[in-house]
Amino acid sequence: MRAPYGIGPLAPVVLAVRGAALLLALVALARTAVQGLAEPGLALVFGLLVAAGELARRGAAAGEREPAPLAAAGALAYALLGDSAGRPTTHGALQVIAVVVVAQALAAVPRGACGRRTDADRAARRTLTVGFAAVCFQPLYASGQAERWFGDGPWFPLFPLTVLALTALCDAVLAALLARSAARAGGPGALPPYASLLVDEVRALAGTGVAIGATGVVTALGVAVAGPWAPAVLCGPLLLTQVSARRYTAVRTTCGQTMASLARATEIAGYTPPGHARRVAALATAVGRELGLTGPRLTVLEHAALMHDIGQLSLLDPVAGGATARLPAAEQRRIALLGGAVVRRTGAGPEVAAVVERQADPYREQPLAARIVRTVNAYDDLCGESVGGPLRALEQLRLGTGHDHQPQVVEALGRVLARGGLTPAGAG
Repeated sequence: MRAPYGIGPLAPVVLAVRGAALLLALVALARTAVQGLAEPGLALVFGLLVAAGELARRGAAAGEREPAPLAAAGALAYALLGDSAGRPTTHGALQVIAVVVVAQALAAVPRGACGRRTDADRAARRTLTVGFAAVCFQPLYASGQAERWFGDGPWFPLFPLTVLALTALCDAVLAALLARSAARAGGPGALPPYASLLVDEVRALAGTGVAIGATGVVTALGVAVAGPWAPAVLCGPLLLTQVSARRYTAVRTTCGQTMASLARATEIAGYTPPGHARRVAALATAVGRELGLTGPRLTVLEHAALMHDIGQLSLLDPVAGGATARLPAAEQRRIALLGGAVVRRTGAGPEVAAVVERQADPYREQPLAARIVRTVNAYDDLCGESVGGPLRALEQLRLGTGHDHQPQVVEALGRVLARGGLTPAGAG
């Protein structure tokens, strides 16, 4: 069995997640087929909502955690649905899972016909997450236990909100497991700590995750009062949020492409060796993961590493090998400040510009991202000078930990290189 993108055999974690989702789906489909659909009208409404949300997405963009928020909100709403127009429902947890699975499968058919790939891991995550929410909510609601705990008044919404919070944590755990597995498949040098990935996923819930969860709960409560017509009205704002988020993602993608192009300008002009910026960015990102950076902090590090030499374009004559460490401190500072000014005009953000501007500062005064870029850049320069290979280059960096490089960053770089996760720097 092969993983997507040709990255080799599927990891045990991925197999376990997909296997659990498949088993749960088969049990739910079999039970629903034997006992028949309860409230088929409601099942059709929510099934169409999930399918429409899946069809509306154009595929996950880089860094986008939920490309189909409308489908996610519709699935959660069905899992947290207790009443419809004042009358109790009887669909149960397994029917919720069956309807969501069928809706996802139906949406995958036209997407596949258009050449759009189905994300099996995301589908498995949704099946397990929605199943978790439905199993937590439906039995307690149907038995009346939820009403005895929370009452049938203004405090009752606390019940679905509590289930929603637990469901979000469950989804974050699954997402972090799959992300770590994908990073392991990408190479041992790129493996981030699981705790950092989990924290990153939990923090991400403060964005689109809150909108998805709130829409799911409000939609379920709306159907309880107004009946099956409520989703058509209540899910509209989330659809607008999805459109806005896609536009923002497109702007970020364009910004990243602009920086990648600008990073090559120093190579084309002969100020830095070919591939230098790309190598520094790749190795700095791996070192950042080794030190626990994830999410936006890792993106800032990658962009700053790409752009760290852009200030050299202000020099009349290129420095041999692009190694500005030989220049006077004042000249290094001027180049760094000019580089930061260029970065600010790219729209990369003040955090990226600050990292570039601080490259000439003593490492004890630098933020962590600037320390990483400084050390990895020096390593690539040393390898390019043929000082005796990676081990000799690392030895020279260790000798400079008193003033030029933070010891923890140098040791993290050594661990990344020892695992062989990346091609040795200096290799064109």
